[in-house]
Amino acid sequence: MWDSGTGAFQLPEWMIQFADQKQEFNKRPTKIGRRSLSRSISQSSTDSYSSAASYTDSSDDETSPRDKQQKNSKGSSDFCVKNIKQAEFGRREIEIAEQEMPALMALRKRAQGEKPLAGAKIVGCTHITAQTAVLMETLGALGAQCRWAACNIYSTLNEVAAALAESGFPVFAWKGESEDDFWWCIDRCVNVEGWQPNMILDDGGDLTHWIYKKYPNMFKKIKGIVEESVTGVHRLYQLSKAGKLCVPAMNVNDSVTKQKFDNLYCCRESILDGLKRTTDMMFGGKQVVVCGYGEVGKGCCAALKAMGSIVYVTEIDPICALQACMDGFRLVKLNEVIRQVDIVITCTGNKNVVTREHLDRMKNSCIVCNMGHSNTEIDVASLRTPELTWERVRSQVDHVIWPDGKRIVLLAEGRLLNLSCSTVPTFVLSITATTQALALIELYNAPEGRYKQDVYLLPKKMDEYVASLHLPTFDAHLTELTDEQAKYLGLNKNGPFKPNYYRY
Repeated sequence: MWDSGTGAFQLPEWMIQFADQKQEFNKRPTKIGRRSLSRSISQSSTDSYSSAASYTDSSDDETSPRDKQQKNSKGSSDFCVKNIKQAEFGRREIEIAEQEMPALMALRKRAQGEKPLAGAKIVGCTHITAQTAVLMETLGALGAQCRWAACNIYSTLNEVAAALAESGFPVFAWKGESEDDFWWCIDRCVNVEGWQPNMILDDGGDLTHWIYKKYPNMFKKIKGIVEESVTGVHRLYQLSKAGKLCVPAMNVNDSVTKQKFDNLYCCRESILDGLKRTTDMMFGGKQVVVCGYGEVGKGCCAALKAMGSIVYVTEIDPICALQACMDGFRLVKLNEVIRQVDIVITCTGNKNVVTREHLDRMKNSCIVCNMGHSNTEIDVASLRTPELTWERVRSQVDHVIWPDGKRIVLLAEGRLLNLSCSTVPTFVLSITATTQALALIELYNAPEGRYKQDVYLLPKKMDEYVASLHLPTFDAHLTELTDEQAKYLGLNKNGPFKPNYYRY
């Protein structure tokens, strides 16, 4: 309204009072008001924090797949998926993924006649998505037999698992497995009469751990392990250091084509997708703290900064810390900003990065999620206490409510956000999957003695080959060295073009 004395426009008194009340409301909700609102959104109970099975699609039959008797069209029952009838839908998803995975399709076409994996019996434990299905079918086309389980209880696409089972792949996985289901599925892949694996493809190290724990004699016939995650690679190096690694292992995670593409570019796009799908939030102006500034952290920070968020970074490594500072991010300790941030994202590969003390100090409605492989980064177990109420507000989204009414928004119970709550870009997964396939071929066909009982990186030449297979998608044209230039640099004209110590 206009002030007749000054001629200036002023807000009416009721608007000023409302703004003051709103600020006070945002500081800390009242116990009664917030509780009554939350109960209208979803039914609450103090024991609703348990778990995974409730995250399955509500339209699906709630019967556990373990209790179902299912057969595919060929009469085989050597699988356990949510619903084999979803196979046709899953097949369409796989066909779509094939269009964005040119390198795998090229590898399938080039090597199909030679069958470089003939005789290979690969047991795998990865995310079961349409992209993984393309990898599995490529391995099959190259001569391998495969049995597969999921490395994450939330990331399996049920329709894709059904399509693989229909095609004859023994797959044991469904979205929303319990912890017991998770280990049961792995065991069904490994412990089968008349079939013993001779290669392992792992993501996180759980499959490798299970075989070491339950069936150590199997390693007498296993030629090698291919591992693609930070967590799994760390466990392999621990085994190697302790002298307990009894087969060669290939560290795919630290190959250039995995770390510099999947970890960085994939997370740069999928972090926003996962947060949007679960929370519908706007990023502009939000304060975010990203724990860890490795390749995953770099991708997350770049995406959030581009959306207008105010981004803080925590880091233990002074080199990564300096990179964060030079990229324009404020380096802090988590305790310094935990009361003010709107979103907390972990991507360190460590444990207890976000503790109960941090969770207690967070502001109302703070979103907490993890972009690392394992669910150890956020101390979710500390939230499972009688004084805290858990409310499931939508699939993969829990509100954890304190006695005074404060709540935090926990996504995927602290498990990997992007693959649990959304999808990831197919093209970048083509790079990783091709790297995995070549690592399997290399280990399986390596002459005895080439690889000892240790952890190895993929040869540089193979990294370059994977990259070259993806360039035609962009109509990209590589410059070729002349003989004189190659001699001057001391290189082979066909590569490798960089030494192993080169940092891309």
